[in-house]
Amino acid sequence: MRANISCLKLALATVITTATLVFSAGVIADDPADTQAENEVCRDNHVLSARLFTDVCWGCIFPIKVAGATLGPSGEVPDDSAKGMVCACADGLGVYHPGILSAMWEPRRFIELTRTPGCMSSLGGAKLDLGSELQYGPQTDGAQDERLRASISFYNAHMYAMPLLRMLDLYLPGDCNADPYSDFDIISFTEIDPTWNNTTLAFFQNPESAAVSNVIAQQACAVEAAAQFAGSQPQSTLWWCAGSWGGQYPLTGSVRTMDTPRTTSLAATRQLAIEHRRGLAYRSVGNDVACRAKIYPTIPKQQYKLNMFYPTPETKKGHNIGESPYKWQGGMFRYPTGMGQDSTYMIFQWSDCCRTL
Repeated sequence: MRANISCLKLALATVITTATLVFSAGVIADDPADTQAENEVCRDNHVLSARLFTDVCWGCIFPIKVAGATLGPSGEVPDDSAKGMVCACADGLGVYHPGILSAMWEPRRFIELTRTPGCMSSLGGAKLDLGSELQYGPQTDGAQDERLRASISFYNAHMYAMPLLRMLDLYLPGDCNADPYSDFDIISFTEIDPTWNNTTLAFFQNPESAAVSNVIAQQACAVEAAAQFAGSQPQSTLWWCAGSWGGQYPLTGSVRTMDTPRTTSLAATRQLAIEHRRGLAYRSVGNDVACRAKIYPTIPKQQYKLNMFYPTPETKKGHNIGESPYKWQGGMFRYPTGMGQDSTYMIFQWSDCCRTL
């Protein structure tokens, strides 16, 4: 009898241990060796399909503000947004024309993150030959220490123009913050960017990273993360932070390994920060840019919202830069088994505009 009980206990312990290991392997940690095969597959994220209508968070464009009045469902308005009802902008001759302030969240960009160089998920899963494999960034950024290699993930980023409202003739933006793109287009891909896979080159391009590479600066990021979890918006003054996702610097594809939603979101945020650092993106939030967007060297975090499109879409709400995945729609477990770790995010941009009469 005792022998049977012992066997039963052993069998039960074996089942519990096996279940725990399976859960840990599938949810808590991603072993690069186990996911190598699935990462080599370039999957179509179906951007150019009916999902562009069914899996987009159309409610994320709200609220719309016109002359101080809020239209549509309630939503988050950036603290840094323009205040007031009326405005005035000067024309080319310096003559001022009165107008009214308007603002909204506009879907403008797609950013896809992939472990497979040349994998263009938004182009039907096509794989492009972008050059020799020697030009591809190593997943560990050249790290030789085994523990360091295990703690770093590397993603390539591809940015696409996707001004949905303009493409569908649902909204024609004014001249103040008009998107230079009017259709779907490729903006950048990091496989040919030498600074994306080399921290030394990235430092010389972004020397300001030296000022925030210290314990005090990183502790400020922890404070921002706690404040965001409590309901606050991202702090524009902490331009080097990304809330619970960690620090934005260095501006490379090598990211400290966390859960996949935060890891890929941080890589996408770094790509946005690079666009601002190079003068390719503009600040469109605030009274001083209501007439004309301005080049801004650091990322105005309150200006952007991210919305996961693939693999599990957020169709009801977006999330701020640095926001914990636990507060996202559906939580943090967003990667079905066998779907790999590639991600695609739609970028919503808040745009303050003075519409002259």
